[in-house]
Amino acid sequence: MERTGLPSWSFEEVLPYLKKIESTEIGSNEYRGRSGPVKVIQSKKLSAFYDLFIGSAQTVGIPYNSDYSGASQEGVAMAQLTGYRGERQSTATQYLEPARRRKNLTVLTGAEATSLIMEGRRCAGVRFGHQGAIHEVRAAREVIVCAGTANTPKLLELSGIGNAEVLRKHGIPLVHELKGVGENLRDHYAAMVKWRFAKRGISLAKKGHGWRLGIEILRWVFLRKGLIAQGHGSMRVFARSRPELTEPDTMMVVSPYIIDVKTGRGRRMSDVEGFMMYTHVQRTESTGSIHIRSRDPAAAPMIRYRFLDTDYDRSTAIAAVRLARQIAAAQPLKDVIAEEISPGPRINSDEEILQFIRNTGQITQHMVGTCKMGRDAMSVVDERLRVHGIKGLRIADASVMPTIISGNTSVPCMMIGEKCADMVLADTRQPDQAGASRSASPEMASMPM
Repeated sequence: MERTGLPSWSFEEVLPYLKKIESTEIGSNEYRGRSGPVKVIQSKKLSAFYDLFIGSAQTVGIPYNSDYSGASQEGVAMAQLTGYRGERQSTATQYLEPARRRKNLTVLTGAEATSLIMEGRRCAGVRFGHQGAIHEVRAAREVIVCAGTANTPKLLELSGIGNAEVLRKHGIPLVHELKGVGENLRDHYAAMVKWRFAKRGISLAKKGHGWRLGIEILRWVFLRKGLIAQGHGSMRVFARSRPELTEPDTMMVVSPYIIDVKTGRGRRMSDVEGFMMYTHVQRTESTGSIHIRSRDPAAAPMIRYRFLDTDYDRSTAIAAVRLARQIAAAQPLKDVIAEEISPGPRINSDEEILQFIRNTGQITQHMVGTCKMGRDAMSVVDERLRVHGIKGLRIADASVMPTIISGNTSVPCMMIGEKCADMVLADTRQPDQAGASRSASPEMASMPM
């Protein structure tokens, strides 16, 4: 984020928080945490596929990387995941659950915020629906919104904070205009490339069906090991689409089996002996929006992604598919592949590959940016996560990221929460720093306050 003019969110500033979160044996002490609440482990090699794939990636010039969250991201690697004994670890399990016993914390499930309580340009609390009734809670100092990239801008707009035209359209009185609310939406948009093996035993497909699946379930229940214990996408590739680049601009999630997506049935593990790769652009340029579709708090917001909207995103997405094909066509993986299933050998030109990506691409649930941090006219929060022009209100979730990150968003969101907690404590000790503020730059001076 330092590149966007936010020095207090530089790599050096956020690294201590990332280390504070995790407990892992991976990598070096310089970059990794050893005693945090969230355990980070590495996927296991459960078949011959993994070494075959690593060998082919190295053949096309992609090095093996034992820690892509360390000094360098580039390379082919076994995936890292937040988990322990076959179960996912999250903020719910590692932060909220231990805190439930605190006398100063109440956790309500099945409750949904419907609006902020605004007193002029001060946020005084939250309204929420629970068990069929609307309730109010008032804040002694501040309200911190963590509703996520989709629901945080929705909550602000329902409360009269946002683009005046959007609010007017739905009959919501304007409390404070911030044109950036709901804008700047980004996500990773992934193409799914699939191959079929020429012989059995390399893929893990059979482990997902019949009696073999039963064995995997028992292994998980009694040993916390096996296919179920490490989830989907047990390998990663971070690579450069062009040799002149200094950092990876493409990412691939690799699985030694194929996932089919069928209408009405959701995602299913195919019994076809093969493997697949999700390929996508690391730092997408295309931006979309998320806005309310009505003033009804129960109505889902309208999401407009606008994927592949820039030349860079289109050309890099095409390059990512071509790079995936290069790996599959290299030794030693080449010798065990029977055919490319998707997009298939007849799809070759840039135009055909782009159309394949448009028609079959999938979101990765890495949405960010709809209440971005910054100092320009489209920013929503400042460097201390305070909503511009509003007192007593902060946002601490993926919506504040000014641009998309090179990877998954789960742990970075935990980092935002940890850093927000420190800033709240610091501002509590210095009350004059806790109010909402705007940069004194000329472009901000004309903003409506």
